[in-house]
Amino acid sequence: MLRKTSKKDSDPDKKPKLSYWSKTKCNCPVCNHSFEKEEMLSGGGRMNAGDLTDELHRLYLPSKTFGDIYPLIYSVGACPYCHTALFWKDFEEIKDKPTIDILRDDDENRKSAVEAIFPHYNLKKERNLLDGAAMYYLALLCYEKVAPGYSPTIKRAIISLRLAWLCNHLHNTIPTYNYDYIAKIFYKKALFFYGQTLEYETSGKEPIGGLASFGPDIDKNYGFDGIIYLKALLEYKYGQTNDMDLRYKCFDENKRSIARIFGLGKSSKAKPGPLLEKARNLYDQLAQELKNATNLDIDLSDDDESGE
Repeated sequence: MLRKTSKKDSDPDKKPKLSYWSKTKCNCPVCNHSFEKEEMLSGGGRMNAGDLTDELHRLYLPSKTFGDIYPLIYSVGACPYCHTALFWKDFEEIKDKPTIDILRDDDENRKSAVEAIFPHYNLKKERNLLDGAAMYYLALLCYEKVAPGYSPTIKRAIISLRLAWLCNHLHNTIPTYNYDYIAKIFYKKALFFYGQTLEYETSGKEPIGGLASFGPDIDKNYGFDGIIYLKALLEYKYGQTNDMDLRYKCFDENKRSIARIFGLGKSSKAKPGPLLEKARNLYDQLAQELKNATNLDIDLSDDDESGE
């Protein structure tokens, strides 16, 4: 007996799914509503890994079946009732009443702020690139209100950097909406928060050891070394240029930090892989910048711990 062919089976134009709704719903600690959790499907040629950028962002090659994909947009959730957005795990972890009360009272403010940059975003359907960017911006505004015990600063750094990437992807998709300019704003925010992360970790004000991954992307955890590298890279690419004396002093400090952490100039192979290669490239760029700035009254000697 022949099986009856359904419309779904016979529709050659129906695009295969990128994501699915999990059987386990997510409970929002702020409004106590439950909502569906969207997760990305794996396999089937969905994730064809491409290049790794100097910002440690993994690019993915588009396919005829799925087109362009952005796996990192599925790493945050957003409650469609109160617009609270967090990394999925924090919907379970955040329980303290002061944080919850602040997030509850701020729902309309963050909703209007996000709509101003990512208009017409939708939290109830399968997310697209704009929806994903909106969720990340909601999360950035939420972690601004989260207690230090949940390590919000490093999360704001990662989220800001990912928002810059997503805005650049949006600019490539819809180039007339100035998302390239917005990306630069998020890059500067990322620089600020990565700097704060290092300061808070050193002083003990906000430890970050409880995080499962420091990212910055979802494919690999580059650990604390990645934080040091990214702070130096973002300073080089997006740091202030009004005070050049201060800028070059930052370059000198970052060059020394990179040399110390990655053992540049030594024969040690303790930190092999792409991060070491990119750190070496950044070190060379900073060294060249400093060499070109010999007219400034700062110490540009190579008296660091690189072994050179």
